[in-house]
Amino acid sequence: MIRIGLVGFGGMGKVHFHNYKEISNAEVVGVVTESASGTKEAEKFGLPAFESIRELVENLDVDVIDICTPTFLHKAQVMEALSLEKHVIVEKPMALHRKDAEEMYALAEKKGKFLFVAQVLRFTKDAQILKEIVQKGTLGKPLDAYFERVSGKPSWSQGGWLFEKDKSGLVAFDLHIHDLDLIISTFGKPKKFQYTSNGRNKKEGQEQYRILYEYDEFSVCAETAWYHAEYPFTQRFRIYFEHGLLVQEKGVLTLYQKDQEPFVYDTADEVLVSTGINLPPTGMFYNELSHFMNCVEEGKPSEVIQEREILGSIEILEKIVFTH
Repeated sequence: MIRIGLVGFGGMGKVHFHNYKEISNAEVVGVVTESASGTKEAEKFGLPAFESIRELVENLDVDVIDICTPTFLHKAQVMEALSLEKHVIVEKPMALHRKDAEEMYALAEKKGKFLFVAQVLRFTKDAQILKEIVQKGTLGKPLDAYFERVSGKPSWSQGGWLFEKDKSGLVAFDLHIHDLDLIISTFGKPKKFQYTSNGRNKKEGQEQYRILYEYDEFSVCAETAWYHAEYPFTQRFRIYFEHGLLVQEKGVLTLYQKDQEPFVYDTADEVLVSTGINLPPTGMFYNELSHFMNCVEEGKPSEVIQEREILGSIEILEKIVFTH
């Protein structure tokens, strides 16, 4: 049994907790939280709560520290957990600057511990089908691609940290990082990129980006936004191949080909776990955390989450968000 200490017991911390309950080789044994609400929630589930990672490690036998806190806290908490000789899972984005991410990975290597970044979209059936089509060349070469991930400006940020650029990276690191991670893990790092952006108040950061990623023989256009409007979360992608058009929209993945009926892929998860946040029951977190647990149990690094790809995404977003 792999024993886990959860750092942060808000929305995402509880998502991880409920998924661990469904994973046979994992058990959450304690929580690190500085908030009264987090402590109260931990007590509800019979979990001891501590004020620091060190206090948790000194009082409990743990194998993995799972960090589900605001982005600006990640580096210090990852470094502390690694220094205490624990494997680490950290929610996305792991950092806002490539230099910080490199230092985190370097300490993990020095300590001989795993550092897993929770880029959960890679564990969806949609992403896996797309990657397999590209790798095997089933539909020929990709000719063009479009990714969209937009919503109204969120209201869930505790203390407003999500709307401070130096703490969150704003919409690019909150939303677009999912699509960029999928783009890079599927097509590789782009040769170059350019973008446009806009917003009502430049001091508060840009609210919408349209980014063009260029490869040798095709390009990928991506759009992301926190609109100042009551607009529902919308996510979709469309990839045009030599022999078909692959479209993911409204939770359905469909292949359109000339002179053929549309083919709808089976993307249902074998296990569905309620999230407790603004997401319907899903299997992606279960798939992700099960994979990390199996890596720890087998003593093997993840073949799904690659360091160079994580660093590549952070490097691009850092240039987009912090250049101006």
